[in-house]
Amino acid sequence: MLISEDKLTLYLSYKEGIIMIELNMNWMMGLGMNESAARYLSTGILLIFIALLSIFAYFSSKKVVLRSLSHFIDNTQCEWDNVLLERRVFHRLSHIVPAIIIYSFATALSEQMSIIRKFSLAYIFIVGILVVDALLNSMDDIYRTYEVSKNKPIKGYLQVAKIFVYIIGGIVIIATIIEQNPLLLLSGIGALTAVFLLVFKDSLLGLVAGILLSTNDMIRLGDWIEMPKYGTNGNVIDISLNTVKIKNFDKTITTIPTYALVSDSFKNWRGMKQSGGRRIRRSVYIDITSIVFCTDEMLDEFEKIHYLSDYIRDQKVKIALYNQENKVDTSHAINVRRLTNIGTFRAYIQIYLRNHAKIHKEMVQMVKQLPPGEHGLPLEIYAFTNDTAWANYESIQSDIFDHILAVVPEFGLRVFQKPTGYDIRLSLDDQKN
Repeated sequence: MLISEDKLTLYLSYKEGIIMIELNMNWMMGLGMNESAARYLSTGILLIFIALLSIFAYFSSKKVVLRSLSHFIDNTQCEWDNVLLERRVFHRLSHIVPAIIIYSFATALSEQMSIIRKFSLAYIFIVGILVVDALLNSMDDIYRTYEVSKNKPIKGYLQVAKIFVYIIGGIVIIATIIEQNPLLLLSGIGALTAVFLLVFKDSLLGLVAGILLSTNDMIRLGDWIEMPKYGTNGNVIDISLNTVKIKNFDKTITTIPTYALVSDSFKNWRGMKQSGGRRIRRSVYIDITSIVFCTDEMLDEFEKIHYLSDYIRDQKVKIALYNQENKVDTSHAINVRRLTNIGTFRAYIQIYLRNHAKIHKEMVQMVKQLPPGEHGLPLEIYAFTNDTAWANYESIQSDIFDHILAVVPEFGLRVFQKPTGYDIRLSLDDQKN
């Protein structure tokens, strides 16, 4: 039995869509089938048709559309679409096609497929949530390509947006399944505010902390921070809503609550890197018993040192003029103004640092005495290297102190060191001899 043109037009235009099953039923009943069997068979045929159409649409979107889109994106100059592809935004979006087909037919079949209609609509919302999640991740990846992302990271804010998307999406999905107005469910959230505050306490604290960190420019991606309370000393690799990840120099990763960076103290070495100079502050301990006035023979030897030649000549002239102008009694050594080996050594280090190629010339350079103690007289070197890289800095500092420790005996001084077994053995051997 052929379907007339009028019946076909009615089938395509009838809003409820049930006419499709009725036409099939009429055709089957015309072949001698009873109404009940014809209805079940017609519904089964339609279900098979919907399933096959959904499978065809799914594989078409996966194999044809996505591949064509991927090929097109690979050939474009824009980087944003590559990020969207890597985050699988389009892949997730392709899952919505069969769901829309199932929902459309289920709606046409009215009450006969109400359960399928509800769950297909819920599935559409779930896919939509996942697509929004992927889009937010893509936004973060794209934002990280700009230099401003190191100063103003937005990952924490995007995570807050995700929380709202998941909450609202979950309410809409539940409302769809139970066939209730989402606004009624939203109105009941007010009673659960305390519960939400308790559950999302860390997230709220992290949100506030993230705003403070960003507003006050306290921390950026790539900053070297030191926080002894949490045993961390390394570079910031991630700033999120709840945590900040630091990759320590021993290659371990420490995770710190975001709000801890506001409530607790930490050291940020960014200023050191931006200044271009890294501080050296280390002392050489001099044995006090080795400190003496310089003799004429010592001064003559010191004058042969390249860095001290001008200094010794100038000091000789100044001391001679001082003693002459003040009519100093030279019969006693204490009355005469004289140079000391420790003062000359200190002057040598200052001139040495001033001429060192790796010392920052525009930053403070000092060689000063600290109060003497049980370990002798601390002679502190305070200066800045012009290379802030850790390995280079340590190499420069070590080279400087290698030289300083090596030249100490040239000035008649001794570096203080507590007696060791070797010193005691030498002392006993001297006593025996």
